[in-house]
Amino acid sequence: MDRPDWEKAIQTPLGILPGGSGNALAASVHHYTRTSTHTHTHTHTHTPSVLSADLTQWDALVILSGDGLLFEVVNGLMDRPDWEKAIQTPLGILPGGSGNALAASVHHYTRASPVWGEDLLTSCGFLLCKGLISKLDLISIRLSSGARLFSFLSLAWGFVADVDIESEQFRQIGALRFLLSTLLRLAYLRIYQGKLAFLPAESQRESASAGFSTADSRLPDHLLVPLEQPVPQDWTLVEEQEFVLVLAMFQSHLGEDLLAAPDARADDGLIHLFYVTAGISRTMLLRLFWAMQSGTHLDWGCTHLVYRRVRALRLEPLSEAGVMTVDGERVEYGPLQAQVHRGLFKMGGPLPEPHNPDWLLLNLNLMFVCLFY
Repeated sequence: MDRPDWEKAIQTPLGILPGGSGNALAASVHHYTRTSTHTHTHTHTHTPSVLSADLTQWDALVILSGDGLLFEVVNGLMDRPDWEKAIQTPLGILPGGSGNALAASVHHYTRASPVWGEDLLTSCGFLLCKGLISKLDLISIRLSSGARLFSFLSLAWGFVADVDIESEQFRQIGALRFLLSTLLRLAYLRIYQGKLAFLPAESQRESASAGFSTADSRLPDHLLVPLEQPVPQDWTLVEEQEFVLVLAMFQSHLGEDLLAAPDARADDGLIHLFYVTAGISRTMLLRLFWAMQSGTHLDWGCTHLVYRRVRALRLEPLSEAGVMTVDGERVEYGPLQAQVHRGLFKMGGPLPEPHNPDWLLLNLNLMFVCLFY
C-alpha cells in the first residue's frame, strides 16, 4: 500500500499558532485538500468540537498543544456514542505546551537523538509527513466516585503530582515552571500514607474471577474488581507505608526532557510503575530526577526507588489531603484503580514494529485542534 505524498501537500505554512503556555511555535499546513482549525481555551472539559464533530469528514485529528488538550480529546472521543469507531481516528501531536511528554515519547520511539523545543516540533512535523501510524495503549482509570477516565501518559500521586499542579502559578515562565516548582517542593518535602497493589506483568490471567459490573459498557476492565472488594489473590500487595511519590507511566517520557520509563514502548501493554518510599534524602531525590533526563535514574541503585512492570493497579491514599493527576490534569483525590488496554488507539508517527507496518493512507483532510491561553 502506498503512502500519501505529504511532502507535496505541505508546501507553505498557513500561520503561526500559539499552543499551550510553553510558547512553542506551531506552524500549520496550507495546501491540504481540506483543513479545519478548532481553538479551545484552557479548561478541563472535553473539547466540544471533538464531542460533536462529524469525524467522517476527517482522516485524522492533529493536536497543536501540550498533553492536557490531547487528554481532553481522547476522553471526548471515548464519550461519544460511536466511541468504538471514534477512537480509531488517528491522532497527531505537535508540541505547543510546557510538558510535551507524548511528543517527546513519539520522537524517542524513532530511536533518534533527543531534541527539545522547536527541534521537537520539527521532528513531530516530519513524522506526521511520513504518513505512518502506530498503535498506542489506552489506560482505563476508575475513581472512587464512579467516574471513569481514559489516559495515555501517566498517573501520579505525591511529589510529581504536587510539582505539576503547584507549578501552575508559574505558568508564565513556560517549561521552567517545573524546575522552580521542583526546587520548592524539595525544600518542603511531603510524605503520604497509603496502600498500593498491582497485577504483575508476568501474570497470565485474562480476567478477574469476580468480574467488574458497571453501567458503563465501554471497554470492559476485565482485570479489575470493584474498589470495595479486595484485589484478586494473584495481585501483589505493597504493605501500608509512607510514600514520597507513586508514578505510573504509560509512555516513555514524563516531560519533554524527562525519560522516566526508557524501556516503554507505544503499545507494550504495560504500566511502568515507580514508587519512592519515605526516608529518601532530598539530595538523592534530586539526583534521581537529574538522572531521569538521560533515563539513568534506575542505575543509581536507590533502595527507596522501586520499579515494577504491571498490567493493572490499585492505589488507596490514606492521607487526608493530597493531589492526584492523570496525564498532568488534576483529578479527584481518593482511591482509584487502572488497567491497560493494549494498542487501542492510533497515533501518527513512529513505527514500533518494522515488520508490521500500518500505513496511514489519508486524503489529507485533517482537523486541527489548538489550545489558546
